[in-house]
Amino acid sequence: MKKTIVSVVGARPNFMKVAPLQRLFAENRDITHYLVHTGQHYDKEMSQVFFDQLGLSRPERSLGVGSGGHGEMTGKIMIAFEKACIELQPDLVIVVGDVNSTIAAALVARKLHIAVAHVEAGLRSFDETMPEELNRRLTDTLSNLLFVSEPSGVRNLEHEGIPSERVHLVGDIMLETLRMFLPMIEASNTPARFDLKADSYCLVTLHRPSNVDTTEALGSVISILENIPCPMIFPIHPRTVKKLSEFGFDERVQRLTRLRLTAPLPYIDFLSLAQSARMMLSDSGSVQGEASFFNTPCLVARENTERPFYLEEGTSALVGRDKALVERYTQEILDGSFKQSTPKVKEIGAGVAEKTVQAIEKFLL
Repeated sequence: MKKTIVSVVGARPNFMKVAPLQRLFAENRDITHYLVHTGQHYDKEMSQVFFDQLGLSRPERSLGVGSGGHGEMTGKIMIAFEKACIELQPDLVIVVGDVNSTIAAALVARKLHIAVAHVEAGLRSFDETMPEELNRRLTDTLSNLLFVSEPSGVRNLEHEGIPSERVHLVGDIMLETLRMFLPMIEASNTPARFDLKADSYCLVTLHRPSNVDTTEALGSVISILENIPCPMIFPIHPRTVKKLSEFGFDERVQRLTRLRLTAPLPYIDFLSLAQSARMMLSDSGSVQGEASFFNTPCLVARENTERPFYLEEGTSALVGRDKALVERYTQEILDGSFKQSTPKVKEIGAGVAEKTVQAIEKFLL
């Protein structure tokens, strides 16, 4: 009997995690696969462009929830997604990552007695001030299948009492997608479009509330940027733009002649910049893996990470907002003494989608 799977996407990283799975599901005649887009990211550059570049099919449902507080957004998604589930009657709902769309869809599915698969399960920062940490923990508790990207995730789930038969260590699906599009990334030559020379600039991405939601934190971030001695390009998140204006930092940023702000970039263009950068400064989770894949040093503007694999085997290093530590690591990067990725980084991004889909097919069929 043919089975129906619904994959839920809502924010930028979700699209990249679903793309390789969708390609494989399309090859199985016993599976009907639908996308449901919650609309958590609704700006064209934060959403539509990823469907275009990744070749994702049009969503079967677009819920259009937009922005809002955590409770408001989660509630809107749950109300709209419940209606979608009743109409589409899925046998399995796939949720990815750790955003509000993830926990909302997982909770709705299980209340409707629909099985849930969590892609990128088991990651833990152990920082409960981060909403993503709560989303991850709750989603893992609800899930029937947990697909883990790195060994630390298996240990975390074992410690939390998740039955081992639910847990599958498959690798980092973000790197699977990167591998899929590597020829396009290498052909893009995005740095030249911004008059940047390869191996000469810093790529910046900062948007987390801990870095941009208070005057003190955002001021510290700007102080760090003022101290980086090479050209910088910053594809800036809408929330960061808003906070710069709200806290009166616009003129200070404009005086930073080495810094260029751009709108959020399409997936291929961003990774083209990452591949050719001398260094990165970011508070993103997924960027740590992408930077390590390219062997690009990545200074993580956080006190913790849910991805310790890339601290141990990749090019990531935690710096928080410690200006002196950023200066020290920047000097190591510029003089060539900073750490490099081990072969394990490339290995953890191989065959991920195939292992994931095989486990799902075994569960359903």
